[in-house]
Amino acid sequence: MLVVIALGGNALIQRNQPPEVEIQRENIRKAAQAIACVAKHHQVVVTHGNGPQVGLLAMQAEAYQGVKPYPLDVLDAETEGAIGYLIEQELYNQRLDQSIVTLLTQIEVDPNDPAFTHPTKPIGAVYSEIEAKRLAKERGWTIAPDGNAYRRVVPSPEPKRILELSTIGLLIKAGVLVVCTGGGGIPVIVTPSGSIYGVEAVIDKDLATALLATELQADALLLLTDVEAVYANWGTPEAEPLSTVTPQQLSHYRFASGSMQPKVEAACRFVTATGKMAGIGKLEQVTEILAGQRGTIVKVN
Repeated sequence: MLVVIALGGNALIQRNQPPEVEIQRENIRKAAQAIACVAKHHQVVVTHGNGPQVGLLAMQAEAYQGVKPYPLDVLDAETEGAIGYLIEQELYNQRLDQSIVTLLTQIEVDPNDPAFTHPTKPIGAVYSEIEAKRLAKERGWTIAPDGNAYRRVVPSPEPKRILELSTIGLLIKAGVLVVCTGGGGIPVIVTPSGSIYGVEAVIDKDLATALLATELQADALLLLTDVEAVYANWGTPEAEPLSTVTPQQLSHYRFASGSMQPKVEAACRFVTATGKMAGIGKLEQVTEILAGQRGTIVKVN
């Protein structure tokens, strides 16, 4: 089987942990152990998030005034390489009998995507209202309230096409474990003449992973996080885990936009497009999720 595994942000930085390298390495070591259990029996492709890391790089760039801050597409590429390096190294340390490679992945987005005129994705530091308005004026940022403070928000357009898809396919055929599409990939636009340009945006990594799994015709998509399943009525006394559900059944529920909703949307897109299964659940239970014994299993019927 070809299994696409998406590591949630908790696999790199757990809640309330500082984004220090050694902390990330320890968390990734545990993730690599889980991935290795699947990779010993199946062909695996790994994707991952990068929210805290790209935010950290943006803040570090702001702290140095000697050069203009790097654009988001470059920061996306930097985090994809750095995180991929850590994942790749820890997977090697699991003594898997196969080659492992990290591939920087460009994903085409539509320059006319409504997301570019309605930025919603918060990144970077929090600011007072006065400071946020000053930065917005100086740098052309869009700002939005975040609790009692303000943050920069950036566009999060729909992923349309994975430019390195054929290369990923060749690596898979060669038996290579590929780490790719990190942080949703690097957002780019492709001009009518075929030129490629990066854009100031971030792509949702779950939706990008669903596109990847669909285009690769994967047999299963696993979206791993720090909760054991998708819950109906989350945060209420009536909360209950969903075990096996269809995309149609999930459409009757509402989920948190910043956490579970993108995973549910990604699972539904993949299952609807391919007729294969998707699983959402805890990283540590990856083999049981793949077997349909734990987590939330999304199937056509």
